[in-house]
Amino acid sequence: MRSLSIALRNLLRNRRRSLTTLLAMIVGALAILLFGGFSQSIKNGLETGFVRTSGHLQIQHRGYYLFGSGNPAAYGIRDYLRIIERVKRDPALGPMLTVVTPILQMGGIGGNFAAERSKTVFATGYIVGEQNLLHEWNDYRFPIKPRRSALTDSGPDAAVIGMGVARILELCAPLDIVDCPLPEDTSTRDGARMPADIAALAGHDQPAAHQGDTRIELLVATAQGLPNVGELHVLKAESLGIKELDDVYVAMHLANAQQLVFGREPHQATAIVLQLRHTGQIPAARAQLQRLLDREFADDKLEIQDFGTLNPTFGQTITFFDTVFTFIALLIGVIVLFTVGNTMSTAVVERTVEIGTLRAMGLRRGGIRSLFVFEGLILGAVGAVMGVLVAIVAAELINHGGVYWTPPGRVDRIPLTLYVWGETRSLVGCALGLILVATVSAWWPARRAARLNIVEALRHV
Repeated sequence: MRSLSIALRNLLRNRRRSLTTLLAMIVGALAILLFGGFSQSIKNGLETGFVRTSGHLQIQHRGYYLFGSGNPAAYGIRDYLRIIERVKRDPALGPMLTVVTPILQMGGIGGNFAAERSKTVFATGYIVGEQNLLHEWNDYRFPIKPRRSALTDSGPDAAVIGMGVARILELCAPLDIVDCPLPEDTSTRDGARMPADIAALAGHDQPAAHQGDTRIELLVATAQGLPNVGELHVLKAESLGIKELDDVYVAMHLANAQQLVFGREPHQATAIVLQLRHTGQIPAARAQLQRLLDREFADDKLEIQDFGTLNPTFGQTITFFDTVFTFIALLIGVIVLFTVGNTMSTAVVERTVEIGTLRAMGLRRGGIRSLFVFEGLILGAVGAVMGVLVAIVAAELINHGGVYWTPPGRVDRIPLTLYVWGETRSLVGCALGLILVATVSAWWPARRAARLNIVEALRHV
């Protein structure tokens, strides 16, 4: 305690230099924590978006993840309704779950024959009410509102398409989409009728094309490998934030999608989506689910995929921000290291005679060394505490400052949110890191002070 008291008095002897050093540490802690809070915001936002669409876990037929998009009927889950019911009744899994719902994904060709346009698409069939429940998950209280599917309370033949699909199929005008360019050759067409062979597959007569028609025909392969056509009434075009998805996206009711692919055959699903209450439950839920599938559904050849595997962009983005954060933390650490080291080196030079006097009075080298190390420790502790407090206040000001931005993978602007308060690991890690760097940076000047020759130190001018 005596060494700490002396070290504190020594720091107060030169307040200006001590305050300058503290300011550098506070700014460093502020930069680290604010960027860390921004990185956490990106992670929480991406995870919330992916969990709302694909759930935490998906049960799929073995091999569907790698090969199923080319032939979904061959990788369907035949007994999906019984599996869903069994999963919901499991005493270990039940309390963890919020939603368990089937989906059917398939490739096809969407056509707007009135405009003589067609486009390869990737369609998803889902149960609308359960899909709306998926979008209510917000474990991190991220500032985005739940999105209700445009298929809510719609007819069985309703569909929602991506903005790119609407643009390519020239449905912008019928769907009242603004800022939607048209190809240059539209003036040469006066509205074509559906080809006779396509009309025959669809099972109806050729409809007359008219302005404002939002119908499209979706051509898919059935479970037997035969072509089948369904007519869809497009309710809305949505932007998904990624052009590649916008250009292929079609959403429809699960029953309609199953009818297109399986017809009178027993209906199947390509995946069963499981959404948990908390992401941290994934390991336990996955282990229990695997035991259940191995025990009761081993013949169905099922496997489990988590949302990170299903959405590789998530892991890539998190790795990128973690790398940038590490670089920034190292850079700030080097700056603090040299700042505190320079402060301690200057103090050693100014107090050379004092060091020689203390040594002549019998203070050992370890005592001299501890004085300067404690000064660095105090600087680090005060700077870390003040830096953490300033970062918390700054983050709250930003969070309530009305700043909006568009995060990756989204099309709507949301409030900028920095996750600093409550991130105990980041706060404690930053504080301990600054204290450690400040203490280590004071060690070399302290070592040099302890090794000074007593006579030469006393004669120092």
